[in-house]
Amino acid sequence: MTIHTLLPAGTPAELGFCPRRTLHIQTVLEAAVARRHLPGAVALVVRRGQTVLHSAIGVQDPAAGRAMALDSLFRIYSMTKPIVSVAVMMLVERGQLLLGAPVAHYLPEFAGVRVADHIHGHAALHKPRNAPTVQDLLRHTAGLTYEILGTEPIQRLYAEADLWTRQKTNREFARVLAGLPLMFEPGTTFEYSRATDLLGSLIEVVSGQTLGAFLRENILDPLGMADTHFDVKPEQQHRIAEPFAVCPDTGAAVELIDIRKPYPMESGGAGLVSTVGDYARFAQCLLNGGTLQGQRILMPNTVRHMTADHLGGMAQHFTQRSGFMLARGVGFGLGFSVKLQEGLDPLPGSAGLYGWGGIGGTTFFVDPARELFGILLTQAPNQRDLYRPLFRTLVYAALLD
Repeated sequence: MTIHTLLPAGTPAELGFCPRRTLHIQTVLEAAVARRHLPGAVALVVRRGQTVLHSAIGVQDPAAGRAMALDSLFRIYSMTKPIVSVAVMMLVERGQLLLGAPVAHYLPEFAGVRVADHIHGHAALHKPRNAPTVQDLLRHTAGLTYEILGTEPIQRLYAEADLWTRQKTNREFARVLAGLPLMFEPGTTFEYSRATDLLGSLIEVVSGQTLGAFLRENILDPLGMADTHFDVKPEQQHRIAEPFAVCPDTGAAVELIDIRKPYPMESGGAGLVSTVGDYARFAQCLLNGGTLQGQRILMPNTVRHMTADHLGGMAQHFTQRSGFMLARGVGFGLGFSVKLQEGLDPLPGSAGLYGWGGIGGTTFFVDPARELFGILLTQAPNQRDLYRPLFRTLVYAALLD
């Protein structure tokens, strides 16, 4: 089933958008392609279940010169996290998980985890005051970190443990991570982290299935997300979107994960490949309160709980490479950033808007108050900080109400 069957085309004017400004979204992306700042992109804006804009722009593969297509396949990296977070909440709804339960209840290797303190240049380890919980993993407050965020001592340990290789199974990954110290006391600091990769292992233990099999059976197949996988089979590899070989801003080589082969680790934090059409099904399901075309994967109360703020003003760590991950006025729920109010955040949108992005250049947002969502998929990692906020800005600049 195509996206057009799921989401019938509407006109911008009928859906409360200025036609000229809606076209301008595409024009801006085309200009970026023309000056070779982006290789290509697929953009989608949907309101009230109808497509406002759905455009493929530029080239899918700069080396081959193949044009971008509406169904091109993208490495969505951290846009995997919301899907895996939904899978966790499905297990919560079934009574197989408790959000407030310690992670060690499901992954016993975490029973002995310790927090690192650095006193006068020396590391000291102690038992955490509060054990990290499943909720902490979902909202990135478990005391974990990412090796890509900086070179602080714990981040260096992550790098030395080769957590990025995907050569370990999800269970092996969890055991290695459990042997490393926590960077923060659980429940005290928001730090974007390897937590959702760990949730992949937790799902496997609780469900008795591999992460990929659980997602396929419970989310991807029910929602008709046939193009969303952890790797791309040979017969579909002609559809893979690729970056420039060299970054147009820095001149450095651009390397993205090879998705033409499977890895032992199915990364719950950054492993999926998808299309705009598939991710639209997921976004529309969330906007519908957990259901799509008669397939219910979550209850409305659960969707509201996931997309509410779970930080409550908790401090966040300023990272060496990403600064503050959440802008002022933005909180975090269970797998999504959440806009707390209009204003404060430099980006437009209603209070309650939620979404996330991927390091490869992808982004999505859902605005329940205005019954709309937007998705932009590119493979331009070093340009993401420009085009992700620019896309959202242009969408709201076209909105008439």
